[in-house]
Amino acid sequence: MRILIVEDEPAIARRLQGFCGSILGRQLEGATIAESFEAACDATERSAYDVMLLDLRLHERDGMELLARSVCGSFHTIVVSASTDQALRALDYGAIDFVAKPFTEERLAQALRRAMPGGRSAGPARCLGVRKLGRIELVAVDDVIYVEGADKYSELVLASGRRELHGKTLSALEAVLPPSFERIHKSYLVRWSEVSRLHAHEGGVHEAELRNGVRLPVGRARFQALKSRLL
Repeated sequence: MRILIVEDEPAIARRLQGFCGSILGRQLEGATIAESFEAACDATERSAYDVMLLDLRLHERDGMELLARSVCGSFHTIVVSASTDQALRALDYGAIDFVAKPFTEERLAQALRRAMPGGRSAGPARCLGVRKLGRIELVAVDDVIYVEGADKYSELVLASGRRELHGKTLSALEAVLPPSFERIHKSYLVRWSEVSRLHAHEGGVHEAELRNGVRLPVGRARFQALKSRLL
């Protein structure tokens, strides 16, 4: 795991760095410290990370701006902050967990487990940030019908038919989306309430038909379980 620690208090940054090493051991490939928002942006442009540990207060920059920018990325974001009044908003924005200061090694370990493959967010995101011409636009999760995997990225397909490219993989998005989204195929996550029927064709081809008439592929191993849910 590659971690970026965004924290402007050196003592706290070193403590996070030490805890990451203790928790992850050989799983930790590196824990880089960025002491400002600008340094964090530069670091994410130059290197790939799996997790960002983000303080919401960095030299008077707006915490929600920092968070919206970070959750657009391919990595998971864990907020580590004393601004506990922002915890619910942080989860709404797509942070996978919120660790309140002062924190313990055990609490940080719990948050890092959420960021590992198969982990789930402490609370489902209510909006997803997407990059649009140098700015960040927030898309309401309630507007998303399904998500299609696009190599290292994902495409959000909205009720309007509009598509928005997101920086996270399908698996990373699955970790922060509400449980109302179902993985029906290795390349598709669907809001289950939008599925009207399932189809089985010759040759082992399966499809899910959505309420808007769109048909999406269903993985063969998932079909029977999904069919029992729909009955």
